Amino acid sequence: MKRNKILYLITALVIIMASCKDAFLEEKRDLAGYNEEVFKDAALAQGYVDYVYGLFLPANNAQSLSWNIATNNDTFAKTTDEFAGETDFNKIWTSISYTNTHALNYLGARLTTSIVNNPYTRLKQINIFIAEIDKYGLPEDVRNKLKGQMLFWRAWQYFDLVRLYGGVPLALTPQDPILADGNDLQIPRSSSSACIKQITADLDLAMTLLPGKWASADWGRITSGGAAALKGRVLLTWASPLFNRTDDLTRWEDAYKANLAAKTLLEANGFGLFKTGGTANATAWGNMWFTEVNNPEAVIVYGFNNLAIGGNTTKNSGWEQAARSKEINGGGSLSPTKEIVDAFPMKDGKMAGASTYIYDAKKFYKNRDPRFYKTFVYNGAIWPYKESTTFKQWTYKWYRTAAETTPSLTTELKGANASAIYISKATDPNASNANGNFSQSGMDFMELRFAEVVLNLAESAIGSNKLAEGLEGIKSIRERAGVENLDGSYGLAGAASRDQLFAAVLNERNIEFAYEGKRFFDLRRWMLFEENSPTAARLGIKPLNGTRRTGYFITVKSVAGVKYVGTADPLLKPATGNAPILDRDPATYPTANGSANYAAYLDYLYDNVFVITVKDDLDKTNPADWKFKWYPEYYFFGLNENILSSSPYLEQTTGWNSLKGAGTFDPLK
Repeated sequence: MKRNKILYLITALVIIMASCKDAFLEEKRDLAGYNEEVFKDAALAQGYVDYVYGLFLPANNAQSLSWNIATNNDTFAKTTDEFAGETDFNKIWTSISYTNTHALNYLGARLTTSIVNNPYTRLKQINIFIAEIDKYGLPEDVRNKLKGQMLFWRAWQYFDLVRLYGGVPLALTPQDPILADGNDLQIPRSSSSACIKQITADLDLAMTLLPGKWASADWGRITSGGAAALKGRVLLTWASPLFNRTDDLTRWEDAYKANLAAKTLLEANGFGLFKTGGTANATAWGNMWFTEVNNPEAVIVYGFNNLAIGGNTTKNSGWEQAARSKEINGGGSLSPTKEIVDAFPMKDGKMAGASTYIYDAKKFYKNRDPRFYKTFVYNGAIWPYKESTTFKQWTYKWYRTAAETTPSLTTELKGANASAIYISKATDPNASNANGNFSQSGMDFMELRFAEVVLNLAESAIGSNKLAEGLEGIKSIRERAGVENLDGSYGLAGAASRDQLFAAVLNERNIEFAYEGKRFFDLRRWMLFEENSPTAARLGIKPLNGTRRTGYFITVKSVAGVKYVGTADPLLKPATGNAPILDRDPATYPTANGSANYAAYLDYLYDNVFVITVKDDLDKTNPADWKFKWYPEYYFFGLNENILSSSPYLEQTTGWNSLKGAGTFDPLK
C-alpha cells in the first residue's frame, strides 16, 4: 500500500514530466495537437499511457467500491437494493424527456478545445496515441505493450458507453476540433452490434500485444488476461436479455468461449481464486483485499496508496473512512440495506426456511454464509482496527422518558448510520484512525476479480445449455468462501433447470460482489426492475419497483420485557456500580445463562434485551408513500439536451423525445 503503483501515477506524472519536458501535459491536454517527441522517447510515451490510466480511475479519497465513472459517485449503487436514497433513476417523473436529468449526461459534449475529462476527450487522447506510436522508431516490444494498454482502454470506454446507451458514435481516429471543418466531427451513432464488434476487435488485438503478467514493479497494468476477461464481460452483456431479447443461443455460446479463454489464459499466468495458504475459507475471502502485488484475484485493479494526506503523490482510498462508524471517527456514511442482508443464505448455502439451520429473525446474524461476517458488522459484532483489536460496534437506542414514542438516546453519540448495520467488506483490521481518521488508506479495489471470470463463465455456460458446467462454476465460488457442502452442491442441489441456474448465478453475484459496483449492471442486463418484468417472473426474483429499502431499529428492554427508560446506557457498566440492565461486556461471562464466551453472551442479549424492528425511513418519508420507481426507458438511456443541442445530427434513442420529435435509434440492432 505504500508503493506508487501504476494506477495512481497521474499526480506524480506532472512532477516527473516537468523534469523531462515542462510543457508535455499542457501540449497534450489542450486537445489542439500533440508533440511528436512524446512518441520518440519511451519514458514520455509511458507517461502518456499512465496519464490515460489516471483519466479512467477514481480520484483521491474516492469511495472506491461503489464509485462509478459514469456518475463519478455512488448514484448507481443507490439505484439498487444495496443502498437507499432517491436518485434521478428511481423517482417518479411527470414525463421521460431528454430535458430531464434522468437523461444521463455521461456521453459528454461535442468535442471542443476545453480541457475536460469525458468519454470522447479520453478517446481522442487514446486515438492520437494509437495513430502515432508506430511512426517514430521506438522498439517494437515497447510499442506493442503501450499500444495494447491503449487498445484496452478504448474498448473499456466504448463498452461502458454501450452498456448504458446502446450504440454510440465510433471515433477511431484522432479528431481535431481546430482543424476540422465541422463535418469531420459529425460521426453518427453506430449500431450496438457494430460497437460490440469494434470493442471485441480492440480487445483481441490488445491480447496479442500485452504480456500475461507484468513484473512486480508494473503490477496493476492491464494484462492479456485482463483484456480477455473484459471481452468475456462484454459478450456476456451482449448475450443477456437487455440486448438479447430473443435469447439467441449463439450469443451465449460466444460469451462462453470468450470467458473460457479468459479463465484459461489467466490461470496459465498465475491468476485464480484468492486462497490463504492454498486454503479455501471465509478468512481467505475476507483477506483478498489486503494482498496487493501479485494478488491472483486481481484481474483489473484500481490502485491507491496510504501516503500522507495532502502530498503531491497521495491517492488514498476513501472506502475505509466511509465505512467505519462515526463513533471511532469514521464517516459512517455507508448504510447497507436489510434487503441485501436477507439475500445472504445460511451457512449450508440454502436460504432461510429451506436450510438445515433454523433462521431466527431475532438473531439474524446466526449461522449465515461465511461471507456475511466479512461483509457486514451488526450490533455487538467485533470490528477490529489498529488501535482497538477488540472493538465492538454497538448501535442500539433507548428512551429518555416514558412519554417518548421514539427513543432519543443512543450508543452512537457522534451519530449513527441510517440502517443500524455497517459494511465491513474490504475494511482493514489493521487500519488506523490516528492519521486522518481512517482516511490514509491504500486499499486497492479490484474492478474485475477472478471470481467474476468464474461466474461470467458459469452464466454463459448456463445460457448455452451447459448446465452442469455452470453449476460447477457457482459451486467453486461457494467452496472458496467456506460454505458447507451438506447436499453435495453447496446448497444448490435444487437448482436444475436453465432458469433456476440463471437465478442461482445472479443471486451468487449479489452475495459475492455485494457493494462492489456490479449490482446495478446485473439488474439492468437482466431487466429486473419493473413490476411486470418477464425475466423476473422466469427467474423468481422480486423486481425493485414499488419497494422501499429498509434497515434495522434496535432498542433495549429489561430482561422482564419492560421498555427501558433512563439517561444511562442500559448495557454499559459505569466506573462504579452496575449497568442498569446488564453489562454488555463483562469481565467474565455469566454461566447461569449458558454464556461460556462472548458469542453466546451476545446471543443471550439478543434473545432477552434487544428489540429489533424494521426501519422504514432509509428512503424518503416525504411523501410518506415514496416507492422505488424505475422506467423501462432507462434500460437504454436517452441522449440529454446538451449533447442533442450541440450535435443535432445524432439520433435519439427510441422511447425518448428529442429536438426533432420521437427517438429513432434502436439500441437492439
